[in-house]
Amino acid sequence: MSTFSTVPQVPPDPVFHMLNRYKSDTTADKVNLTVCAYATSEGKEYVLDEVRRTEQEIVSDPNLTHSYLKITGDPDFARLSVELVLGAGNSAQANDSVAAVQTLSGTGALRLLSAFLSQQFPGITILKSNPTWSNHKTIFSEAGLSQSDYRYWDAVGRKLDIDGMLEYVASAPGKSAVLLHCCAHNPTGVDPTKEQWVQIMKIMKNKGHIAMFDSAYQGYATGDLEEDAYAVRLFLDNNVPFCVAQSYSKNLGLYGERIGCASIVCSTSDEAKACQSQLAALIRPMYSNPPRFGAAIVKRILGESEKRERWEVELKSMSDRIADMRLQFRGLLEEMNTPGDWSHVTSQIGMFCYTGITAEQAEHLIDHHHVYLLKSGRISVAGLNPSNIEKVARAFDDAIRAKASL
Repeated sequence: MSTFSTVPQVPPDPVFHMLNRYKSDTTADKVNLTVCAYATSEGKEYVLDEVRRTEQEIVSDPNLTHSYLKITGDPDFARLSVELVLGAGNSAQANDSVAAVQTLSGTGALRLLSAFLSQQFPGITILKSNPTWSNHKTIFSEAGLSQSDYRYWDAVGRKLDIDGMLEYVASAPGKSAVLLHCCAHNPTGVDPTKEQWVQIMKIMKNKGHIAMFDSAYQGYATGDLEEDAYAVRLFLDNNVPFCVAQSYSKNLGLYGERIGCASIVCSTSDEAKACQSQLAALIRPMYSNPPRFGAAIVKRILGESEKRERWEVELKSMSDRIADMRLQFRGLLEEMNTPGDWSHVTSQIGMFCYTGITAEQAEHLIDHHHVYLLKSGRISVAGLNPSNIEKVARAFDDAIRAKASL
């Protein structure tokens, strides 16, 4: 028996496995709706103009170096990131009561914050929505956190099960951690209303729960950076303890740069200093310190008013294109009298649409129409464009009629 013969093979990640199936398909008119990246109306990968402009400025700067950043990353980047999500002039930063570090995108921020919670609050359970981003479960498991799922998706009504969510969060042991999607819930695209966020916040505060906000889509969901940060700022204003995992993959298109920020909002500056030291201690043996280039891009765009204004215009145009594809897709399905109510296509927001189709129908789409999507029925609306949307709508209509109707 050889040395590594006992190592078992892990099943492939479902998203990347489906992407590989798409890539190996030689059909000319195949469609990829699994992709988690923004694409233009021509179906091409998009680099934001402001990002491209800023990259060129950085590489031509004679002061550019490749020296190590601090363990906690670029402090200006972290400060600007916290300001982005908490708001200009927020009370937490004014009181120096935020611990914040640069991370390896949102995934790295989640992993770091999970390790922090596991280490500092032994035995704590984190509650996550059912369903949620598939990687959340693995991240929390690797960090040693106990987990449970609260009700979220109402499959019949294709909407938020707010009563089920509130009941579960209220009945959980006090001082649990609760994962909350800041906006554009992945995979459902269904967010609480502002009134429902207030209900959630009140229960969280009463129970002494710690909120962990996953902020992967700020500005990308509605096109408004301020609107998309409503929930986080509500918790701040009501003194509910929370931490935030931010990503710049979607709203700045910096997918491969792996740029994110992890922050913990504390009550005092002394608490923040202690938490900052603990985060640094966790980072050092993990990856020592984060990369420079992506942080430099984000820092310049957030820190210079003209750059930020141009970015916000681009970001709004990206969000608007997604919303337009939702409208068109729903309209085509309704024109064909496709079985089912398709209003949820436009009531959901963000990159993903939780269509409500079955795994059998999804497989029919793949096998018979070469339209690739996850078996859960989640599609990336960014994968729709004027050249393929009619094909996709017809394919959905056929799959639903060929299999059990919704």
